[in-house]
Amino acid sequence: MLGRILTYDYRRKNGIISGEDGDRYDFIGGEFRGELPTLRVGASVDFKPHDEIATDIYLSVHAAQGATGNKDKIVAALLAFFLGGLGIHKFYLGKTSAGVIMLLMGTIGWLLILPGLAVCIIAFIEFIIYLTKSDQDFHDQYVLGNKAWF
Repeated sequence: MLGRILTYDYRRKNGIISGEDGDRYDFIGGEFRGELPTLRVGASVDFKPHDEIATDIYLSVHAAQGATGNKDKIVAALLAFFLGGLGIHKFYLGKTSAGVIMLLMGTIGWLLILPGLAVCIIAFIEFIIYLTKSDQDFHDQYVLGNKAWF
């Protein structure tokens, strides 16, 4: 069954998964199979339900990509470099509010010079940050997370 991690206590190594059936299942960190993932709230998992306990838990990469989209950090970095003054990389990452702000500052803002210049500098800094982050950090912060700036 597919589900999402609702809570996880790192000290006690236990948490709760919300199953696709609407029920909640307790689990312990030792029930994860395969390579031990970095457990985070909201992560998609595949598990076997037994009574109200989740066992044989696997991180569901396919479900996570389907829910949030598979965003490539290289594509985001190239968009930031070439079209960052218009905020196109923000729209690609699903950060619409930040994209609209950068789009307005990158177009109308050039009338005052400084806002347009600031947007280009921000986009270049984000280009460098995207390239230097690990794939997992990029995915956690910019795709799954709410981080819209830097």
